[in-house]
Amino acid sequence: MSALPTSHRVSSRARRPPAVALRYVGDAAELGALLDELHDADVYALDTEFHRERTYFARLALLQVAWQGGVALVDPLAVDVASFAAVLASPALAVVHAADQDLEVLERACGTTPSRLFDTQLAAGFLGMSTPSLVAAVERLLGLRLEKGDQLTDWTRRPLSDDQCQYAAHDVAHLLELHRVLTDRLVASGRLAWAEEECAALLSRARLSPVPEEAWWKLRQARQLRGVERGVAQSVAAWRERRAQALDRPVRFILSDLALAAIAHRPPQGRADLEHVRNLDARSLGDTVVAELLAAADEGARLAPEAIRLPPGPAGNSVGKPAATLALAFTGELARRLDIDPALLATRADVIDFLQHPPVGRLTASWRHEIVGEPLVRLVTGQAALVFEEGTLVLEERSYHRDHG
Repeated sequence: MSALPTSHRVSSRARRPPAVALRYVGDAAELGALLDELHDADVYALDTEFHRERTYFARLALLQVAWQGGVALVDPLAVDVASFAAVLASPALAVVHAADQDLEVLERACGTTPSRLFDTQLAAGFLGMSTPSLVAAVERLLGLRLEKGDQLTDWTRRPLSDDQCQYAAHDVAHLLELHRVLTDRLVASGRLAWAEEECAALLSRARLSPVPEEAWWKLRQARQLRGVERGVAQSVAAWRERRAQALDRPVRFILSDLALAAIAHRPPQGRADLEHVRNLDARSLGDTVVAELLAAADEGARLAPEAIRLPPGPAGNSVGKPAATLALAFTGELARRLDIDPALLATRADVIDFLQHPPVGRLTASWRHEIVGEPLVRLVTGQAALVFEEGTLVLEERSYHRDHG
């Protein structure tokens, strides 16, 4: 984690916050009353507890809400939370920490996501904190020491204990104050617009289920597969993905990666062949599943080369490796100087995308183009050079250009 500037540090004597006064919402009438109170809120905080260990789709187990009027824990196992969509669709600002998975869960449970979003983890990255946990952000910026709690607690068991309720309540109770502090400091640093733009981009990002025909890319051996193996892997992995979605079971419960790879290397012709596949108990499979699996393998073996979706590879039209290495060194140094999370400023993929002809990706527009893209253009076109100055890399304009004609 990047060190915070002196002005962003708090006393090391962080104090424990008091217990949170909370409401437990466990029936339709209580939820209706909560929605009425949130109707006129300009800003509210959200968090979710969910499980996905035994399901394909994340299953919401608890919805936590904080607003000026208090903190509420909504029990989705006791009440239909779909009506919470009215709050999400309102013009109020939703404050969430590390929002990506919460947005996925909310979209499935409520049918929508917030109309406006402020991600406190993302925003903290513009102040030198590299993807901080909520515990770290609250301690550094508010001087409060939250209990980390039991990360393996079962949020689907009822009743929830007092400790579970307090842990869940603290996940949202301090987000509004964290939003205020972050906003003040982002304004002071001139970076609020950058953070707001990134939050809007996160909110607009599609959270769709994976494309089944691309599921085989996740195999560890995907790039080593050749010829017919690729087609079989694509077809069988797509079958596994669709069946997992239909049954709402993890893909590994349908067919393990090891078994899938073995099938790709040696496509089975019948049930007898399946009985020799590693990590697959063919005897436990019903006739329908066996028939579907064999059909998928056969279909994959007959796929035309142009029908196979290959994993994305290195950009074929980018500048050479030395230029990419130099550009990455520059962006890393720039992130350090600006005190911005390096992954937030520009990832390796961002730099490689930008060095293609023509450039693509996040560095081609908005604040990233001004801060990173334009200097990179000068660097790779020879208008500027990187030099060491007092132990740091500095971009320096060149006084002449060598004539390569």
